[in-house]
Amino acid sequence: MTCTHRHVTPPHLQSIIRWCSKQRRASVDHKSVAQRVLKDVGGAGNIVAAAHCATRLRLVLKNQDKVDQAAIDNDEDLKGSFLNAGQFQIIVGPGDVNEVHKHLIAAGAPEASKDELKEIASKQGNIVSRFIKTIADIFVPLIPVLVGGGMLMALNSLLTSKGIFGPQAVIELYPEWADFADIVNLLSAAPFAFLPVLVGFSATKVFGGNPYLGMTMGAAMVSPALMNGYNVAASLAGAEGSEPMKYWNLFGLQVQQAGYQGTVLPIMLVAFILSHIEKFFHKVLKGTIDFIFTPTLTILITGFLTFILVGPPMFQLGTWLGEGINWLYTVAGPLGGLIFGTFYAFIVMTGMHQAFPPIEMSLWATGGSFIFVVASMSNVAQGAAAAGVALTTKNKKIKGIASASAPSAFLGITEPAMFGVNLALRWPFYIAIVSAGIGSMFTSILGIKAGKLGAAGYLGFPSIEPTVGAGIPGFFGCLILTTVIAFVASFIWGKKVEAGNTEAPAAPAAAAPVATVAAAAAPAAAVASEAGESVEIGSHMVGSVVLLADVKDPTFSSGALGAGTAVEPTEGKLYAPADGKITVAFPTGHAYGLRTEDGLDLLMHIGMDTVELDGKHFEPKVAKGDTVKRGDVIAEFDIPAIKAAGYPLATPMVITNAKKAAASVEDVQASGASVTNADSLLKVALKAKANA
Repeated sequence: MTCTHRHVTPPHLQSIIRWCSKQRRASVDHKSVAQRVLKDVGGAGNIVAAAHCATRLRLVLKNQDKVDQAAIDNDEDLKGSFLNAGQFQIIVGPGDVNEVHKHLIAAGAPEASKDELKEIASKQGNIVSRFIKTIADIFVPLIPVLVGGGMLMALNSLLTSKGIFGPQAVIELYPEWADFADIVNLLSAAPFAFLPVLVGFSATKVFGGNPYLGMTMGAAMVSPALMNGYNVAASLAGAEGSEPMKYWNLFGLQVQQAGYQGTVLPIMLVAFILSHIEKFFHKVLKGTIDFIFTPTLTILITGFLTFILVGPPMFQLGTWLGEGINWLYTVAGPLGGLIFGTFYAFIVMTGMHQAFPPIEMSLWATGGSFIFVVASMSNVAQGAAAAGVALTTKNKKIKGIASASAPSAFLGITEPAMFGVNLALRWPFYIAIVSAGIGSMFTSILGIKAGKLGAAGYLGFPSIEPTVGAGIPGFFGCLILTTVIAFVASFIWGKKVEAGNTEAPAAPAAAAPVATVAAAAAPAAAVASEAGESVEIGSHMVGSVVLLADVKDPTFSSGALGAGTAVEPTEGKLYAPADGKITVAFPTGHAYGLRTEDGLDLLMHIGMDTVELDGKHFEPKVAKGDTVKRGDVIAEFDIPAIKAAGYPLATPMVITNAKKAAASVEDVQASGASVTNADSLLKVALKAKANA
């Protein structure tokens, strides 16, 4: 039967009902499920705190190694599990998760709210592991743009560097390519020149602040009104031909007008400070006063702290570091190369390597610089370690990032591999820094030096002084040695990790077998005799189509809750995609279940992790038990406010009882297509029509 399209607006409901679906108790023994979960996670004593959202148990555990994840993933009443942001999440399904959670708490698991759980998870582990996790959380979303910029930078080097294809650069041999190379250079430099803007957004979101305020501070730190960050070190060192530093006079205090292009740690510190200042003002200011003055005061105070307390010490530390490294390398020789090479990646993480250019320029006049050579060893080591991960990991997401970022690191851009893969997994990072140290030790023994800057990697050979030490052949030999050590060690260790299923982060939940995809918002439909009928499910939103596999949440993207699709909304309304009855209306207004007249159970989840908003910015228009027609408004929500809070709004709609009610589910719209609530999204071939 084909659903008709009719607009009937139900009465506005003033209260939000509590989600308490008891309809599946006959088929699911919630107490038994809770007992199995407790056993498989290492007992109540291994649980630090427990909470739940619309579909998942969220647990913070003392020891992740005690978890029998295979048993959880093979449990017929569960739909998979994964580790994310310090929380071990078990997919139970709507209508069941709250009941299982009750039994967990009754059995001794410590209860926490979602906000408390998030805070507890952020404090798990030692300070080093928490720092590394924070770095990974900030940089993983930035990996695509850094990889793209890095590959374009490598292309620019091929076009403009002398010595790669001969004594002349490509653009000198073929001048018609000069403007093309100029545009490539512009595009390749953008992500790195404006890196504080990108990191400001991502870091502030991770620290719990408004990411757009963080992005604003990042933009201020690379403002054209300031001296370009790449020139600051030379200016402070008084290098010949450098522009003199300008200063603000703030009531007698001289403050450098210095930019932060290409730096990482300063904006991370700024984002941390900004987030805490913003949270403070949100607590003490209310209503309109909060709306107007919190962002104003946050930006003002953070801005002054940035240029007075954050920037100058970072530049000074970088100068001292560079001078110390020069002394160490000169006095200690191979040992100095080993130490510098091992710790170079940490220096890049802080951004203090920006202070090295003046030191390198002074070294050029005395035979060449070792810094560029060591940087090349460090970069290829990070790339080789990531390549080892790409060939051993079973996690498709990590494999994709590692495969893309390894070539970028070989060509001189190491941030994607280091932040997106190696630091996130830890052991590849340790392998990379040790390998870089060994390679750098051999460059010191062979006396390899650089006479100019370039791409610090395999394309960096034109920068090497051919008559100093082992020259270009020795440079390539050390690069290959470093690569082999890092790759082989990463490959062997990766095989060990995958075989033991330890240390590696849990992969997103695999698509559940069709037989277990029964996380229905209501009981399975009774089946009548008519079979083979096809129905169309309308769009639940106005916006653009997003494939379910591209939704940023493994619970949905893996298919664990059922087949379906998603929409990125451009209008703040959730519509009924078919005639039917509301079976789930989550108290926070962000998730709804609908049983259609054809017996299909639909689950619609507005955005990702929006349960953490606790109903703020959502206005439900229906309650559980209401009958709706296709096109009726189920809920309204504030798109700008939700996005400003840092939550993605791609909204999935999945059929949770596909096995029992449908033979197949087919997408009607292509990814990126614009749709309204009048359009159809899914075509479902019913195995049989449900009884009324």
